[in-house]
Amino acid sequence: MTLLADLLSTVFERRTRIGPILRRDPRSTDALIADLMGTTSETAALALARRVLQRYAEMDDPARLALFRHIAEAYDLDPAALRAALDAYEAAPSGASYRAFTHATEAPRQALIRQLNQVPGGTERLVQMRADLLRLGVEDPALQALDLDFRNLFRSWFNRGFLVLRPISWESPAHILEKIIAYEAVHTIQSWDDLRRRLQPADRRCFAFFHPAMPDEPLIFVEVALSRGTPGSIQALLAEDRTPGSAEVADTAVFYSISNCQPGLAGISFGNSLIKQVVSDLAAELPGLKTFVTLSPIPGLVRWLEQQGIRYDSRDGKAMAGLAAHYLLNAKRADGQPVDPVARFHLGNGAMVQAVHAGADISENGLRQSGGVMVNYLYDLGKVEKYHDRYAELREVKAAQPVRALSTAREKATAAGA
Repeated sequence: MTLLADLLSTVFERRTRIGPILRRDPRSTDALIADLMGTTSETAALALARRVLQRYAEMDDPARLALFRHIAEAYDLDPAALRAALDAYEAAPSGASYRAFTHATEAPRQALIRQLNQVPGGTERLVQMRADLLRLGVEDPALQALDLDFRNLFRSWFNRGFLVLRPISWESPAHILEKIIAYEAVHTIQSWDDLRRRLQPADRRCFAFFHPAMPDEPLIFVEVALSRGTPGSIQALLAEDRTPGSAEVADTAVFYSISNCQPGLAGISFGNSLIKQVVSDLAAELPGLKTFVTLSPIPGLVRWLEQQGIRYDSRDGKAMAGLAAHYLLNAKRADGQPVDPVARFHLGNGAMVQAVHAGADISENGLRQSGGVMVNYLYDLGKVEKYHDRYAELREVKAAQPVRALSTAREKATAAGA
């Protein structure tokens, strides 16, 4: 009976997540949404929400863009109601006037998004909907406001308290492994054998965050190599003929790839929590681990060098290391943060620039983006919070002395006309 019950439960869960096949409704999508926003019946609201999502799934890109514009304009804030609610609260602060004010500050389209989320499987569909919105309407100011509503709701729905950390291994379900291959964004997984080399050996780990509403969709994952000492080459780390080591004798955990999986969750930060949780779990599992470091790409280096009119030769390792150190420590945006996106991520998490390595990624992509240079960001567990605070408050970039020396030597060479 238990086996039968489990089977029936699984079938029921899949049916409810997909939703029933609905008859064609003669109303327009705009009319369906208006009825959804106006009904007080939970049953009617669920049926209408299903119809809206089904209709959206059938649309082509122009129709989806038109729908986004309709939602953005028809369910925008009411400025007059907002001013009136603020005046009422200022005149007589109370629970009721405050409640009325907070209600007025929320665009009705947020209520629409919440209604759509009531449908089983709705969360995943809304994430895809936002991915479409970002792809189709990124330059439209009205749609940017709609995107902010999506983002604010997603930040609440996908906060750390709801996320589940799961190890990914060679024994994980095939549909999850297929997605790891598809979503790998840093070092392309070339084949199932390549994936096996990253997951099966005892000195390899992979962890991913999942959300209960999207149990088969990883949100972000990190690949980890366990080693003795800090590696300085991604090709050596991922070599087909390397000899796997023992996790028990490793003293270093190397985070060599972090991939965000869902375009619809862009701007929702998971990486900080993921790294901290993985560090904590690995330290508990393997007390011999003393160093937690990345082997990271420098994706903006070559582009920045070209923009600055700085000549470079990827075959000159010493010069490339100096250019990379100078770039990481000194190339800043108007807000004082580093130009390089990977640097912003790790420094914002409280890491420091530990070392740069020329010839560390000689793949076509590595040479094109960074002239083959890679960087180690060190997560010093005793100083992470201090470094994070210094970066957040002062935009201070912490770096090891050898990296600073490389940068200084480059600056002196430039001043001398070299």
